[in-house]
Amino acid sequence: MTTRRGFLAGLLATGLAPSPSWADLGGPAFLAAAKTPQGGYLLAGLSDQGAIRFTCPLPGRGHAAAAHPQRPEAVAFARRPGRFADVIDCRTGARLARLEPPKGHHFYGHGVFSPDGSRLYTTENDFENGRGVIGVWKVARGYQRSASFSSGGIGPHDMLLRHHEAGQQIVVANGGIETHPDSGRAKLNLPQMRPNLSLLSLDGDVQDVMELAPDLRLNSIRHLALSADGGVGFAMQWQGDLGADLPIVGLYHPDTPPRLMGEDDPRLRHLQGYGGSVAFTPDGRKIAVSSPRGGLVQVMQIESAEIIQEIPLADVCGLATTASGLMASTGLGQVLTLDGPTVTHQQSHDLAWDNHLIRLG
Repeated sequence: MTTRRGFLAGLLATGLAPSPSWADLGGPAFLAAAKTPQGGYLLAGLSDQGAIRFTCPLPGRGHAAAAHPQRPEAVAFARRPGRFADVIDCRTGARLARLEPPKGHHFYGHGVFSPDGSRLYTTENDFENGRGVIGVWKVARGYQRSASFSSGGIGPHDMLLRHHEAGQQIVVANGGIETHPDSGRAKLNLPQMRPNLSLLSLDGDVQDVMELAPDLRLNSIRHLALSADGGVGFAMQWQGDLGADLPIVGLYHPDTPPRLMGEDDPRLRHLQGYGGSVAFTPDGRKIAVSSPRGGLVQVMQIESAEIIQEIPLADVCGLATTASGLMASTGLGQVLTLDGPTVTHQQSHDLAWDNHLIRLG
Protein backbone atom coordinates (compact mmCIF):
# COMPACT_ATOMS: atom_id res chain seq x y z
CA MET A 1 0.00 0.00 0.00
CA THR A 2 1.35 3.43 -0.92
CA THR A 3 1.84 5.65 2.12
CA ARG A 4 1.15 9.39 2.12
CA ARG A 5 4.85 10.06 2.67
CA GLY A 6 5.77 7.82 -0.23
CA PHE A 7 3.15 9.44 -2.42
CA LEU A 8 4.48 12.94 -1.68
CA ALA A 9 8.05 11.78 -2.22
CA GLY A 10 7.01 10.43 -5.61
CA LEU A 11 5.40 13.74 -6.52
CA LEU A 12 8.55 15.60 -5.55
CA ALA A 13 10.67 13.25 -7.60
CA THR A 14 8.52 13.80 -10.68
CA GLY A 15 8.15 17.54 -10.15
CA LEU A 16 4.37 17.24 -9.81
CA ALA A 17 4.10 18.35 -6.17
CA PRO A 18 2.01 21.50 -5.76
CA SER A 19 4.07 24.67 -5.57
CA PRO A 20 3.77 26.75 -2.38
CA SER A 21 1.34 29.65 -2.67
CA TRP A 22 -0.03 32.50 -0.58
CA ALA A 23 -2.95 30.24 0.31
CA ASP A 24 -0.52 28.20 2.44
CA LEU A 25 -0.36 31.21 4.77
CA GLY A 26 -4.10 31.58 5.13
CA GLY A 27 -4.55 33.85 2.15
CA PRO A 28 -3.14 37.16 3.45
CA ALA A 29 -4.53 40.21 1.67
CA PHE A 30 -1.93 42.84 2.63
CA LEU A 31 1.70 43.29 3.61
CA ALA A 32 2.77 45.89 6.15
CA ALA A 33 5.97 46.78 7.99
CA ALA A 34 5.86 47.50 11.71
CA LYS A 35 7.91 48.26 14.81
CA THR A 36 7.60 46.04 17.88
CA PRO A 37 7.34 47.27 21.51
CA GLN A 38 10.87 45.95 22.07
CA GLY A 39 12.27 48.17 19.30
CA GLY A 40 12.58 45.46 16.64
CA TYR A 41 11.10 45.51 13.16
CA LEU A 42 9.05 43.05 11.14
CA LEU A 43 7.00 42.46 8.03
CA ALA A 44 3.48 41.12 8.56
CA GLY A 45 0.80 39.61 6.39
CA LEU A 46 -2.73 40.75 7.22
CA SER A 47 -6.13 39.37 6.33
CA ASP A 48 -8.95 41.50 4.89
CA GLN A 49 -10.07 42.04 8.50
CA GLY A 50 -6.62 42.98 9.76
CA ALA A 51 -5.76 39.69 11.47
CA ILE A 52 -2.07 38.78 11.38
CA ARG A 53 -1.41 35.74 9.19
CA PHE A 54 2.38 35.73 9.57
CA THR A 55 5.32 37.87 10.69
CA CYS A 56 8.94 37.90 9.53
CA PRO A 57 11.79 39.79 11.23
CA LEU A 58 13.53 42.69 9.48
CA PRO A 59 17.04 44.02 10.16
CA GLY A 60 15.84 47.63 10.40
CA ARG A 61 12.87 49.89 9.82
CA GLY A 62 10.85 48.86 6.79
CA HIS A 63 8.81 51.11 4.54
CA ALA A 64 6.91 49.18 1.87
CA ALA A 65 7.13 45.72 0.30
CA ALA A 66 6.51 43.86 -2.94
CA ALA A 67 4.70 40.52 -3.05
CA HIS A 68 5.63 37.87 -5.60
CA PRO A 69 2.52 37.23 -7.73
CA GLN A 70 2.59 33.44 -7.39
CA ARG A 71 4.61 32.15 -4.45
CA PRO A 72 4.65 33.28 -0.79
CA GLU A 73 7.74 35.41 -1.18
CA ALA A 74 8.07 39.11 -0.45
CA VAL A 75 10.72 41.79 -0.76
CA ALA A 76 10.80 44.19 2.20
CA PHE A 77 12.41 47.55 1.55
CA ALA A 78 14.24 49.72 4.04
CA ARG A 79 13.05 53.22 4.73
CA ARG A 80 14.97 55.83 2.73
CA PRO A 81 17.97 56.13 2.71
CA GLY A 82 18.31 52.46 3.68
CA ARG A 83 20.30 50.02 1.60
CA PHE A 84 18.63 46.69 2.40
CA ALA A 85 15.90 44.95 0.47
CA ASP A 86 15.35 41.50 1.95
CA VAL A 87 13.75 38.67 -0.01
CA ILE A 88 11.76 36.67 2.55
CA ASP A 89 10.17 33.23 2.47
CA CYS A 90 7.00 34.24 4.27
CA ARG A 91 6.26 30.63 5.32
CA THR A 92 9.38 30.39 7.48
CA GLY A 93 10.64 33.96 7.85
CA ALA A 94 13.93 32.88 6.28
CA ARG A 95 15.86 35.45 4.29
CA LEU A 96 16.37 34.06 0.79
CA ALA A 97 18.49 36.93 -0.49
CA ARG A 98 19.52 40.46 0.37
CA LEU A 99 19.51 42.93 -2.49
CA GLU A 100 22.17 45.60 -2.31
CA PRO A 101 22.07 48.58 -4.68
CA PRO A 102 25.20 49.49 -6.64
CA LYS A 103 27.81 51.75 -5.08
CA GLY A 104 26.53 55.29 -4.98
CA HIS A 105 22.86 54.21 -4.90
CA HIS A 106 20.29 53.61 -2.19
CA PHE A 107 16.75 52.25 -2.33
CA TYR A 108 13.73 54.52 -2.04
CA GLY A 109 11.47 52.11 -0.15
CA HIS A 110 9.32 50.73 -2.99
CA GLY A 111 9.41 48.09 -5.71
CA VAL A 112 7.14 45.99 -7.89
CA PHE A 113 7.27 42.58 -9.58
CA SER A 114 6.57 42.02 -13.25
CA PRO A 115 3.18 40.26 -13.77
CA ASP A 116 4.85 36.88 -14.33
CA GLY A 117 7.12 37.28 -11.29
CA SER A 118 10.32 36.94 -13.33
CA ARG A 119 11.64 40.42 -12.61
CA LEU A 120 11.66 42.87 -9.73
CA TYR A 121 11.84 46.62 -10.32
CA THR A 122 13.16 48.96 -7.60
CA THR A 123 13.21 52.74 -7.21
CA GLU A 124 16.69 54.03 -6.40
CA ASN A 125 18.62 57.22 -5.83
CA ASP A 126 21.87 57.55 -7.80
CA PHE A 127 23.00 60.11 -5.25
CA GLU A 128 26.47 60.60 -6.70
CA ASN A 129 24.91 61.84 -9.95
CA GLY A 130 21.69 63.32 -8.57
CA ARG A 131 19.33 61.23 -10.69
CA GLY A 132 16.58 58.66 -10.22
CA VAL A 133 17.08 55.06 -11.34
CA ILE A 134 14.94 51.98 -11.76
CA GLY A 135 16.87 48.79 -10.96
CA VAL A 136 15.93 45.49 -12.62
CA TRP A 137 16.56 42.17 -10.86
CA LYS A 138 16.19 38.65 -12.35
CA VAL A 139 14.27 36.52 -9.87
CA ALA A 140 15.25 33.11 -11.31
CA ARG A 141 18.92 33.99 -10.91
CA GLY A 142 18.62 34.59 -7.20
CA TYR A 143 17.57 38.21 -7.66
CA GLN A 144 20.66 39.07 -9.65
CA ARG A 145 20.74 42.63 -10.91
CA SER A 146 20.40 42.56 -14.69
CA ALA A 147 19.81 46.15 -15.81
CA SER A 148 18.90 49.68 -14.79
CA PHE A 149 17.48 52.77 -16.47
CA SER A 150 16.45 56.32 -15.68
CA SER A 151 13.28 56.84 -13.66
CA GLY A 152 12.53 59.93 -15.73
CA GLY A 153 13.26 62.34 -12.90
CA ILE A 154 14.81 62.93 -9.48
CA GLY A 155 13.81 61.20 -6.26
CA PRO A 156 11.68 58.28 -7.51
CA HIS A 157 9.61 56.93 -4.66
CA ASP A 158 6.48 54.86 -5.28
CA MET A 159 5.93 52.84 -8.46
CA LEU A 160 3.29 50.55 -9.91
CA LEU A 161 2.46 48.66 -13.10
CA ARG A 162 -0.29 49.93 -15.37
CA HIS A 163 -1.87 47.94 -18.18
CA HIS A 164 -2.57 49.76 -21.44
CA GLU A 165 -3.29 48.80 -25.03
CA ALA A 166 0.38 48.16 -25.87
CA GLY A 167 1.13 46.10 -22.76
CA GLN A 168 2.47 47.04 -19.34
CA GLN A 169 3.85 50.38 -18.22
CA ILE A 170 5.83 51.33 -15.15
CA VAL A 171 4.37 54.40 -13.45
CA VAL A 172 6.91 56.25 -11.30
CA ALA A 173 6.30 59.02 -8.77
CA ASN A 174 9.42 61.16 -9.14
CA GLY A 175 9.23 63.32 -6.04
CA GLY A 176 11.76 65.80 -7.39
CA ILE A 177 13.75 66.05 -4.16
CA GLU A 178 17.51 65.52 -4.36
CA THR A 179 19.06 63.94 -1.28
CA HIS A 180 22.44 62.48 -0.30
CA PRO A 181 23.13 60.01 2.54
CA ASP A 182 25.88 62.28 3.86
CA SER A 183 23.17 64.87 4.52
CA GLY A 184 20.65 62.46 6.02
CA ARG A 185 17.14 63.33 4.86
CA ALA A 186 17.97 66.97 4.03
CA LYS A 187 16.44 68.32 0.80
CA LEU A 188 19.22 69.71 -1.35
CA ASN A 189 17.50 71.19 -4.39
CA LEU A 190 14.29 72.95 -3.36
CA PRO A 191 15.00 76.05 -5.52
CA GLN A 192 15.22 73.80 -8.62
CA MET A 193 12.74 71.12 -7.62
CA ARG A 194 10.57 69.67 -10.43
CA PRO A 195 8.54 66.59 -9.49
CA ASN A 196 6.84 64.53 -12.18
CA LEU A 197 4.89 61.38 -12.87
CA SER A 198 6.66 59.28 -15.53
CA LEU A 199 5.26 56.42 -17.59
CA LEU A 200 7.97 54.03 -18.79
CA SER A 201 8.05 50.84 -20.82
CA LEU A 202 9.34 47.73 -19.05
CA ASP A 203 12.64 48.41 -20.82
CA GLY A 204 12.83 51.99 -19.62
CA ASP A 205 11.63 53.95 -22.65
CA VAL A 206 9.88 57.15 -21.56
CA GLN A 207 6.31 57.08 -22.91
CA ASP A 208 4.81 60.03 -21.07
CA VAL A 209 5.72 62.61 -18.42
CA MET A 210 3.28 64.68 -16.38
CA GLU A 211 4.38 67.80 -14.51
CA LEU A 212 2.29 70.11 -12.38
CA ALA A 213 1.90 73.84 -12.95
CA PRO A 214 4.95 75.93 -11.93
CA ASP A 215 3.21 77.30 -8.81
CA LEU A 216 2.92 73.71 -7.52
CA ARG A 217 6.48 72.62 -8.24
CA LEU A 218 7.12 72.20 -4.48
CA ASN A 219 4.37 69.57 -4.30
CA SER A 220 6.45 66.39 -4.24
CA ILE A 221 4.61 63.51 -5.98
CA ARG A 222 5.17 60.56 -3.65
CA HIS A 223 2.55 57.80 -3.68
CA LEU A 224 0.35 56.14 -6.27
CA ALA A 225 -2.85 54.18 -6.78
CA LEU A 226 -4.42 52.73 -9.90
CA SER A 227 -8.11 52.77 -10.82
CA ALA A 228 -9.87 50.06 -12.82
CA ASP A 229 -9.99 52.29 -15.92
CA GLY A 230 -6.22 52.89 -15.86
CA GLY A 231 -6.30 56.26 -14.17
CA VAL A 232 -3.42 57.07 -11.84
CA GLY A 233 -4.12 58.62 -8.47
CA PHE A 234 -1.22 60.39 -6.81
CA ALA A 235 -0.60 61.82 -3.35
CA MET A 236 1.76 64.71 -2.76
CA GLN A 237 3.78 66.25 0.06
CA TRP A 238 4.24 70.02 0.06
CA GLN A 239 7.81 71.22 0.63
CA GLY A 240 7.11 74.93 1.13
CA ASP A 241 5.43 77.02 3.79
CA LEU A 242 1.97 75.91 4.86
CA GLY A 243 -1.08 78.12 4.98
CA ALA A 244 -2.76 77.95 1.59
CA ASP A 245 -5.43 75.44 0.56
CA LEU A 246 -2.90 73.13 -1.10
CA PRO A 247 -4.10 70.23 -3.26
CA ILE A 248 -2.57 66.98 -2.05
CA VAL A 249 -4.35 64.46 -4.32
CA GLY A 250 -4.43 64.37 -8.11
CA LEU A 251 -5.73 62.15 -10.92
CA TYR A 252 -4.00 61.53 -14.21
CA HIS A 253 -4.92 59.82 -17.47
CA PRO A 254 -2.28 59.91 -20.22
CA ASP A 255 -2.76 62.65 -22.83
CA THR A 256 -5.04 64.66 -20.54
CA PRO A 257 -4.20 67.37 -17.99
CA PRO A 258 -4.09 66.25 -14.36
CA ARG A 259 -7.11 66.91 -12.13
CA LEU A 260 -6.44 68.19 -8.62
CA MET A 261 -8.93 67.15 -5.97
CA GLY A 262 -10.61 69.46 -3.49
CA GLU A 263 -9.17 72.65 -4.97
CA ASP A 264 -9.97 75.77 -2.94
CA ASP A 265 -11.60 73.72 -0.19
CA PRO A 266 -10.32 75.04 3.17
CA ARG A 267 -10.45 71.49 4.58
CA LEU A 268 -7.32 70.74 2.55
CA ARG A 269 -5.44 72.47 5.35
CA HIS A 270 -6.43 69.60 7.65
CA LEU A 271 -3.92 67.39 5.75
CA GLN A 272 -1.10 69.74 6.80
CA GLY A 273 0.45 69.47 3.35
CA TYR A 274 1.12 65.75 3.65
CA GLY A 275 -0.37 62.78 1.83
CA GLY A 276 0.82 59.52 3.36
CA SER A 277 -0.95 56.91 1.21
CA VAL A 278 -3.63 57.02 -1.49
CA ALA A 279 -6.24 54.46 -2.60
CA PHE A 280 -9.36 54.20 -4.77
CA THR A 281 -12.59 52.70 -3.53
CA PRO A 282 -13.35 49.41 -5.35
CA ASP A 283 -16.03 51.01 -7.54
CA GLY A 284 -13.51 53.65 -8.71
CA ARG A 285 -15.88 56.50 -7.81
CA LYS A 286 -13.90 57.83 -4.86
CA ILE A 287 -10.27 58.32 -3.91
CA ALA A 288 -8.93 58.63 -0.37
CA VAL A 289 -5.72 59.99 1.14
CA SER A 290 -4.26 59.51 4.61
CA SER A 291 -2.31 62.11 6.57
CA PRO A 292 -0.45 61.06 9.71
CA ARG A 293 0.40 64.73 10.30
CA GLY A 294 -3.23 65.77 10.10
CA GLY A 295 -4.50 62.64 11.86
CA LEU A 296 -7.23 61.91 9.35
CA VAL A 297 -8.34 60.30 6.08
CA GLN A 298 -10.06 62.46 3.46
CA VAL A 299 -12.32 60.89 0.84
CA MET A 300 -12.99 62.69 -2.46
CA GLN A 301 -15.60 62.14 -5.17
CA ILE A 302 -13.96 61.48 -8.55
CA GLU A 303 -16.71 63.00 -10.68
CA SER A 304 -16.95 66.28 -8.78
CA ALA A 305 -13.38 66.37 -7.35
CA GLU A 306 -14.97 67.42 -4.03
CA ILE A 307 -14.07 66.32 -0.51
CA ILE A 308 -17.06 64.32 0.72
CA GLN A 309 -15.84 62.74 3.98
CA GLU A 310 -13.25 63.25 6.71
CA ILE A 311 -12.37 60.47 9.14
CA PRO A 312 -10.25 61.43 12.18
CA LEU A 313 -7.62 58.73 12.88
CA ALA A 314 -4.56 59.48 14.99
CA ASP A 315 -1.25 58.65 13.27
CA VAL A 316 -2.94 57.04 10.26
CA CYS A 317 -0.87 56.32 7.16
CA GLY A 318 -1.46 52.87 5.64
CA LEU A 319 -4.36 52.88 3.19
CA ALA A 320 -5.48 50.28 0.64
CA THR A 321 -8.47 49.05 -1.35
CA THR A 322 -10.52 46.11 -0.09
CA ALA A 323 -13.33 44.17 -1.79
CA SER A 324 -15.96 46.46 -0.25
CA GLY A 325 -14.15 49.67 0.67
CA LEU A 326 -10.85 50.70 2.21
CA MET A 327 -8.51 49.52 4.95
CA ALA A 328 -6.36 51.83 7.08
CA SER A 329 -3.57 51.20 9.58
CA THR A 330 -2.06 53.47 12.21
CA GLY A 331 1.14 53.91 14.15
CA LEU A 332 -0.88 53.10 17.26
CA GLY A 333 -1.49 49.52 16.10
CA GLN A 334 -5.05 49.92 14.84
CA VAL A 335 -6.40 48.32 11.67
CA LEU A 336 -9.74 49.69 10.45
CA THR A 337 -12.07 49.25 7.51
CA LEU A 338 -13.82 52.21 5.90
CA ASP A 339 -16.94 51.20 4.01
CA GLY A 340 -18.65 54.39 2.95
CA PRO A 341 -19.72 56.23 6.11
CA THR A 342 -19.09 53.15 8.27
CA VAL A 343 -15.75 52.97 10.12
CA THR A 344 -15.08 49.63 11.80
CA HIS A 345 -12.18 49.03 14.18
CA GLN A 346 -11.18 45.52 13.11
CA GLN A 347 -8.01 44.85 15.11
CA SER A 348 -5.65 46.46 17.59
CA HIS A 349 -2.12 45.04 17.62
CA ASP A 350 0.81 45.74 19.92
CA LEU A 351 2.73 47.12 16.94
CA ALA A 352 3.41 50.50 15.35
CA TRP A 353 2.39 50.07 11.72
CA ASP A 354 4.63 51.87 9.28
CA ASN A 355 3.61 53.90 6.22
CA HIS A 356 1.92 51.46 3.87
CA LEU A 357 -0.49 48.61 3.31
CA ILE A 358 0.52 46.69 0.18
CA ARG A 359 -2.28 44.67 -1.37
CA LEU A 360 -1.54 41.16 -2.67
CA GLY A 361 -2.97 40.34 -6.06
